Amino acid sequence: MFSSDVPRPTRQLPRALPPDVDTALMAAVAQLPDRFARVALTVLRGTGVRIGELLDLELDCVVDYGASGSWLRVPLGKLNSERSIPLDPVTLAALDDWSGQRGRQRSLPHPRDGRPVDFLFVERGHRPSSTRIERGLADAARAAGLTGPDGTALHVVAHQLRHTYATALANAGMSIQGVMALLGHTTPEMTLRYATLASPTLRNAYDVAIGKVRPRIPLTPTGRRPPPPDKVAWLASEMLKTRVAHGYCARELVAEACPYANICGTQSSSFALFA
Repeated sequence: MFSSDVPRPTRQLPRALPPDVDTALMAAVAQLPDRFARVALTVLRGTGVRIGELLDLELDCVVDYGASGSWLRVPLGKLNSERSIPLDPVTLAALDDWSGQRGRQRSLPHPRDGRPVDFLFVERGHRPSSTRIERGLADAARAAGLTGPDGTALHVVAHQLRHTYATALANAGMSIQGVMALLGHTTPEMTLRYATLASPTLRNAYDVAIGKVRPRIPLTPTGRRPPPPDKVAWLASEMLKTRVAHGYCARELVAEACPYANICGTQSSSFALFA
């Protein structure tokens, strides 16, 4: 068996939230009573990290680079790669809020290699689960009054915040290479999905291209037949010319029918007999 024998999985577009839904949802997230869910969802939306990467953040994950601002160091995750992500003021404030009340916690073994680690998200000696994040997201969607096409409460999953983060950056004009680095993708194919969305970036590229093509496209006036191309018009004019013995009549078509067409043809034939 070869790798080519394995059927390729279907490739779906990212399920990013529309801008109005994203705004309403995050406004409701900011009012959640569960501090962990509130901070976790804010960080997920502001950095695009996966849930597993979020829960594995260590106590010293925020690094201040002075003029370059504060960055989030994301540990080894799904693709076994480490990366840094710039933090906006809202996300940084959420992390500071959690760190300020966390207190001293004992180190816990890392699920990957068993080494003792000071995890950022620890409460009373235990690591919170992803269930609280999903529950907080559902509570925020209900509080925001978000509904689906069938009128029921909108079902949102935490991974959609990652898609929304990447889509917003792509729409703002960020390069695919930049989005790829922030998401921690190892191949461009994983990131190119965000460039295939019906986004303003794609729309602008389309408008520029169609603006160059449109002058070459013949426009058909309403209720009229489309103008024939030049070669077709020339062929039609040649077929309409009166044929005489030694070629075609040079009379212009705008002069309409010639009253001496028969005489011209007869005389041309007589001249040919005496030639």
